[in-house]
Amino acid sequence: MTDDLKPARLRLAPSPTGEPHVGVLRTAIWSWLYAKRTGGQFLLRIEDTDQTRLVPGSVERIIRSLDWLGLTYDEGPDIGGPFAPYTQSERLPMYQEAAARLVQSGNAYPCFCSSEELDALRARQQAEKRATGYEGKCRVIAPAEAAARAAAEPHVIRFAVPREGATTVEDLLRGPVVVENRTLDDFVILKSDGFPTYHLAHVVDDTAMEITHVTRGDEWLPSAPRHALLFDALGYPRPIYVHNPVILAPGGGKLSKRHGAKSALEYAEDGYLADALVNFLCITGWGHGDETVMSREELTRVFDIKDISLAPATFDTEKLNWMNGVYLRQMPEQQLAELFAQRLEIDLPPDVPRPLDRSFVEEFTPLIRERVQLLTDVLPLVDFFYQSVVATPPVEEFLAKKWKDQPQATADALDAAADDLDALDDWDAETLEATLRATAERVGARAGDLFTLVRLAVTGKTITPPLFESMVIVGTGPSIDRVRAASAAVRASI
Repeated sequence: MTDDLKPARLRLAPSPTGEPHVGVLRTAIWSWLYAKRTGGQFLLRIEDTDQTRLVPGSVERIIRSLDWLGLTYDEGPDIGGPFAPYTQSERLPMYQEAAARLVQSGNAYPCFCSSEELDALRARQQAEKRATGYEGKCRVIAPAEAAARAAAEPHVIRFAVPREGATTVEDLLRGPVVVENRTLDDFVILKSDGFPTYHLAHVVDDTAMEITHVTRGDEWLPSAPRHALLFDALGYPRPIYVHNPVILAPGGGKLSKRHGAKSALEYAEDGYLADALVNFLCITGWGHGDETVMSREELTRVFDIKDISLAPATFDTEKLNWMNGVYLRQMPEQQLAELFAQRLEIDLPPDVPRPLDRSFVEEFTPLIRERVQLLTDVLPLVDFFYQSVVATPPVEEFLAKKWKDQPQATADALDAAADDLDALDDWDAETLEATLRATAERVGARAGDLFTLVRLAVTGKTITPPLFESMVIVGTGPSIDRVRAASAAVRASI
């Protein structure tokens, strides 16, 4: 193992304000893969320091999302670990102690400015077309006076950013990022309620939890110098920063739910496989030669975090759907049938008895496996198998193309088909096809045109699994009854 692949410790640290969407999921996948490749650890930490934005149930859904994706973490709030607790609201004394050390060393100070004062300052700066930010009013208060006031007055703790010089942050993807300190304001590290801001909390926790790589979206890149200054002021070693580029919607712009900005559990509900989504998100912004479809084992073997592209990636839903179909078709047939059955138990109407007969699902699985991209595609392809009576489609659908304006010929053809089917002793796909080809010849129609009528009558659809194999599954009586019902409907329109 090379030096740059020493065992790494990476974390996913979401806020429980909802469910993690594709940008966060991709970061989690990359972090998980890199930890596994290096023989390191991947952990989950819940960053709930902003108590005003907490959404009940979010933590549970975050955990369920990672579980569905198969991103098993080595340490976390529900399983513990050597650096527990893994929920920030349970670690408040650590942040308060760090803030106190920074005040004592002169790297931070209490700020007593009210929200009204800060709003007025911001409005004045905007009116004067100046950069907005705190200007250090409370920084000049003598330490003894500040300490006395802090014991009696509401206040926050601000970090005292150096007035001169520059801060350099090493980003694994970009190299050195240099920021002039004068462009940074004195930012809040501890709020008046005793909770830390993200800036302080993640620095304390990443150090305590021995995180080697901080992976996050590049929207955090402007804050990285602040974090580097905090690491330095606390005497902590800096981790390796990896700021991932964004995922864009097709044509550019912010990714919307319509274009894929959904949570993992929404993808599960929409019929995607976890393996396909992991594969797709991994290669969205990272690639390995011409390879596209790769197993987790292959991804773990070749993924290197330093090879992430700096260019924003585009979310390609068509590619994801195609990839999901590939994963489905690669499954052993029995496993695929079980997956279809599980999905149908969700999607079929409640009047269909549960549990579904697995052997029945296995009958039609080979008929549809090449037609399915998403698990939600299954029900529209097979619902007629579960209906004792299929509603006859509107007559206009029968009187299309070859049969247009020929209701009498259409009804006669359907009757002839029903009669010939009714006379059969064998009910297998080969016999059905041969019989209906002979029927078509007898009524002076092309075989394909008669097949279209029978398909519509038996299934209620124009697009279905192979007709004759489907009729075998539907059965003799129901198939013939549906063809006769269609004939009667056409005759009634004459």
